[in-house]
Amino acid sequence: MKLSLFLTGIVILLFILWLLISPPRIWLNTTKVVEPTAETGAQLVEKYQCRNCHRIAGNGALKAPTLDGITLRSDDPLHVTLRLWLRNPRAIKGDTAMPNFHLSDSEIEAILAYLIENDRSR
Repeated sequence: MKLSLFLTGIVILLFILWLLISPPRIWLNTTKVVEPTAETGAQLVEKYQCRNCHRIAGNGALKAPTLDGITLRSDDPLHVTLRLWLRNPRAIKGDTAMPNFHLSDSEIEAILAYLIENDRSR
């Protein structure tokens, strides 16, 4: 009896660790739902401190590429590459310094909406 409780506890602990370290898309899309608007995207840029590395709307650091004009420079009118980059940066460039923020699909759409709006207003 004690062994089965111990094993159950281990399984639950491993499951929780898995959700924290490498959460599946379905979990992210269930627990991190946001309204995919430019305003929400601006809030997420602040929340995830994107400007600590990137310049956006003329503000921020230049440790990483500037994101001003990123949606205009792309040969990808649907911004598939940007979506994939935000989804998992190391899947696009294995040695990138950009961390995986484990963004939900709606968070990605909100950040993209913000970047598109920023680029249109330039």
